[in-house]
Amino acid sequence: MSAVGNITGTSPVPGVGSLAFSGLTKAYGSTVVLDRFTHVFAPGRVHALMGKNGSGKSTLVKVLSGAVQPSAGTIHLDGAQLAFASPADAMAAGIATVHQELSVIPSLSIGENIYLGRLPTKRRFGVAVVDWEKLHAGAAALLHDMGLDLDPRQPASALSVGQQQVIEIVKAMSFNPKILLLDEPTSALASREVEQLFALVRRLRARGVTMVYITHRMSELFEIADECVVLRDGALIGAIEMADATPQKIVNMMFGDVANTKRPARVPIDRTVRPVLEVRNLTSANRFSEISFDLYPGEILGFAGLLGSGRTEILRAVFGADRADGGTVAVDGKVVDGATPRRMKAHGLGFTPENRKEVALVQILSTHDNLCMANLAGIAPRGIISRAMEAPFVRRQIDGLGIKAEPMLPVASLSGGNQQKVVIGNWLNTGPKIMLFDEPSRGVDVHARRQIFDIIWAQAKTGLSSIFVSTELEELLEVTDRILVLRHGRIVAEVTPEHTTLAELYALCMKDGAQEGLAA
Repeated sequence: MSAVGNITGTSPVPGVGSLAFSGLTKAYGSTVVLDRFTHVFAPGRVHALMGKNGSGKSTLVKVLSGAVQPSAGTIHLDGAQLAFASPADAMAAGIATVHQELSVIPSLSIGENIYLGRLPTKRRFGVAVVDWEKLHAGAAALLHDMGLDLDPRQPASALSVGQQQVIEIVKAMSFNPKILLLDEPTSALASREVEQLFALVRRLRARGVTMVYITHRMSELFEIADECVVLRDGALIGAIEMADATPQKIVNMMFGDVANTKRPARVPIDRTVRPVLEVRNLTSANRFSEISFDLYPGEILGFAGLLGSGRTEILRAVFGADRADGGTVAVDGKVVDGATPRRMKAHGLGFTPENRKEVALVQILSTHDNLCMANLAGIAPRGIISRAMEAPFVRRQIDGLGIKAEPMLPVASLSGGNQQKVVIGNWLNTGPKIMLFDEPSRGVDVHARRQIFDIIWAQAKTGLSSIFVSTELEELLEVTDRILVLRHGRIVAEVTPEHTTLAELYALCMKDGAQEGLAA
């Protein structure tokens, strides 16, 4: 353990920073993910960084935090040019990052989490031991100075998610940064916890800290930000003062001309027949509430919503992967009691999860094996299986889905797109009535994404019903027949793609009850 040089009885006063980027570029081979970003973040302000997924926000934060090195361009802080070889270099330069994923260790105290990796020490009988008095005094001073009534000796396990997020900020501020990067800090917080976080952000702004604030929630911009900086396809589209901004202006900056384009009508789904899936009042505490919808034969139903809206959690509950606290799920008019994945599969459901590498595939097994896992009982009903028995099922999916693979090689050797097709093929081998697709295009290239959409459309023509979840709202408008909009675990709207623009769908996902500025 190393001693900390700056734990005192009073909290340090952060410096003031003017952060300037000039031509900042990051490329991976021929793919440019951040393209000549040039902008000045004025000191002592909250700068919201907005853009759809893939716009370059995360790359900019990674470069600024020292996690990756730029391919070209410069960064200046207070007029001095910076160059980071690691996050430690960025921290030393006065740039602290609070990541979306919490790093609080529940088994440690608040004080230990704040000074983790740099606990103060003292000599006792010739041996370095932790100076608990100094640690607790320093942590208490930081907490008090930021208006937080917390005991530094309290275990972090007793804190709410919102309090843990605040502790992450306190930890970052203990380094006396000039620049504070906040990556989706409210994504998992309840409304009361969001207000507590905003109070802390305002307090830091008043002390002169420059903050770069990444969020998907439009309503937060008008409450906490001074300006909004918008990225699209790796390039800076512009910056607008919040005093001059409207939600519609920001959405148009994020999406361009496509924001107000409507999709042509598709062949209508027959909704006079009995639904293949009926969900009524499905509820799970702190995740989603009173979810009710119908899914019809051959229909592709989309779930739209921001991170934390409950999309994945609802899919998992319908499939029986997570237990719901209330409500019913009926397949072909029959309520399924005590849903489990095994039982739902027997009723004709298949599920492709968002994390294919860890949840949907066994990486060390072959493509052949992975294509058969979900239907072993159907391939070998007597319990004795052979490669010859599996071969027709493997060949059907490889040929039908266009999977580019040597069947007996590990599935880990395949591209992301081919792996995703293996996941889909594995479940199609069960002969499902209903497929639940959670982020089926995540981590695949444009060509593979189109192939996956073609597969979903082709299966719909055969009568397969699907629920399609994607963080890319453009995909929902392109792929689905109908879209349910989720916010804070509730269905708040239902729209049809041919009558909805991207701007309107984005507005529905982001708008809170008090935020009515987006055109609908």
